[in-house]
Amino acid sequence: MESLLVDVFKYDAGSGRRDSVRSVSVAQTYRLTLWRRWLNGFVRALLRMGLGPRRTYLLGVRGRITGRLHSTPVTLVEDSAARWLVAPYGEVGWVRNARAAGRVTLRRGRRCETVAIVDVDAQEAGRVLKRYATEVPITRPFFDARPASPVEAFVAEASRHPVFRLVAEEAAAPAGR
Repeated sequence: MESLLVDVFKYDAGSGRRDSVRSVSVAQTYRLTLWRRWLNGFVRALLRMGLGPRRTYLLGVRGRITGRLHSTPVTLVEDSAARWLVAPYGEVGWVRNARAAGRVTLRRGRRCETVAIVDVDAQEAGRVLKRYATEVPITRPFFDARPASPVEAFVAEASRHPVFRLVAEEAAAPAGR
């Protein structure tokens, strides 16, 4: 999977000619194809057994309309200070459901935890997205910026790739509970 290469043209109304000005790379749009459904199902099965890629979990969230539990494999960005959940494919269903619920469940094998999610600002998202693009190569075609790009390029993409900081449920609960 690679980014699409698109030619940008300049149109001269007088002569009716098109002149190619430059070619630009455009990130791919996510489509849930039959192949991707199969792959997600395979990864789900691995995660339920406690196997699969490191930092990858089965995210569970209730549908905001149906209330039905939905699950999808996700890869977290982690360091000693925090954990982040990245939506490399943009505002897909799980993102809208997670925002509405304010929390998600992460499973891997028998381990299960419920965490609150907090949207982060563009600056923090840019740093996280750069790490994500470096650590999760399968999602690179969905970013305009490349892993070697400066953080500012990822900050510019932050509005298209939501990033959430994960907060332990106990820490997220209001005082007095």
